[in-house]
Amino acid sequence: MGKNGNIIVGLDLGTTKTCAIVGEINNGGVDIIGFSSAPSKGLRKGMVIDIESTASSINKVIEEAELMSGCSISSVYTGIAGNHIKGLNSNGVIGIKDHEVKKNDIDRVIEAAKAIAIPQDREVIHVLPQEFIVDEQGGIHDPLGMSGVRLEAKVHMVTGAATSAQNIIKCANRNGLVVKELVLQTLASSESTLEIDEKELGIALVDIGGGTTDIAILHGGSIRYTSVLPLGGNHIASDIAVGLRTPLKQAEELKIQHGSASSSLTSKDETIEVTCMGGRQPRKVSKRFLCQIIQSRVEEMFNLVHQEITRSGYKELMAPGVVLTGGTSLLEGILEVGEQILDLPVRVGYPNTVGGLSEIVKSPIYATAVGLVLYGRDHASDHNRKNGAKNLIPGMTRSVKDWFAEVFC
Repeated sequence: MGKNGNIIVGLDLGTTKTCAIVGEINNGGVDIIGFSSAPSKGLRKGMVIDIESTASSINKVIEEAELMSGCSISSVYTGIAGNHIKGLNSNGVIGIKDHEVKKNDIDRVIEAAKAIAIPQDREVIHVLPQEFIVDEQGGIHDPLGMSGVRLEAKVHMVTGAATSAQNIIKCANRNGLVVKELVLQTLASSESTLEIDEKELGIALVDIGGGTTDIAILHGGSIRYTSVLPLGGNHIASDIAVGLRTPLKQAEELKIQHGSASSSLTSKDETIEVTCMGGRQPRKVSKRFLCQIIQSRVEEMFNLVHQEITRSGYKELMAPGVVLTGGTSLLEGILEVGEQILDLPVRVGYPNTVGGLSEIVKSPIYATAVGLVLYGRDHASDHNRKNGAKNLIPGMTRSVKDWFAEVFC
């Protein structure tokens, strides 16, 4: 894929939009050279509900991203989210062979940490090391080469519904794409929006998508807690549609053009024109009433986020506070409402670690897609970056796809 083997593509399958971003690796940095976004069809709350429609959306953005970047795209890093995502902490312990930690020992202790019972209809998406402990010495990020007799790993495991993961891969396969890896969307967003110090000191990333709000809490440089709330920006639009008796499309436009998460920021006398359903004449309504509808739902979201942060046990360690991403984070007044309810500093997370066409994607709307490219840069081996044969057979296992990519590049 691409001209020089240093091309990474992030494919963000959201409830409201499908987005593809093409990044080129240059001296360890990433330059954005291709971009495309289109309304999503076939997804609900982050999950595929229509294979054909989702595959069609993917085809549209991939073709446009190829045209813009001048690259032939054959593999992608794809985000995964939804109510089915679950996170849990685990740990494993092994004896160190030869009294010196080797790569094989690290692999074995992580496998030991993974050895917990999960339902057959679920699969492990990530095993994210939090810290290693060598002979009771903790806080170790990389134990390779250290001396000791006992190695322990504390990890955060992310699991998801096996069918949901398979459906995402199937939609990509129908477009001849190899899915290099499914990546938790909040993990990807953290790559593009969080600073190293924030990850170390402790911070919550809250990604408010169309159908869900995804939460990741980081401390000591690692993810410690993940959660998914079944509320998102689409629920705000739905509330507006009901409250103002207007079509959903118009409700979404009102939210974007006139909406505010704080009704106190709006004049009592200001009015807006609202399209009525059934072909009736448009009418004037109070803009403050619109914002009151939005504020009620936003307050509900933040109250649920506050519950999750409290449940995690890390609230007192989160000096930097909370970072919001996703399109809803652009709502006027949302920072003030968030700080009031969460009792923590709140800022909006913008992708800020890429070059090239960075201005095009410098929005929290594209935090996940940019993060997928950065994740691919940091986790792809050299042979996975090379031009791979296109996979036209749905359902192929990832190992077989990688084999084809190596042999037929």
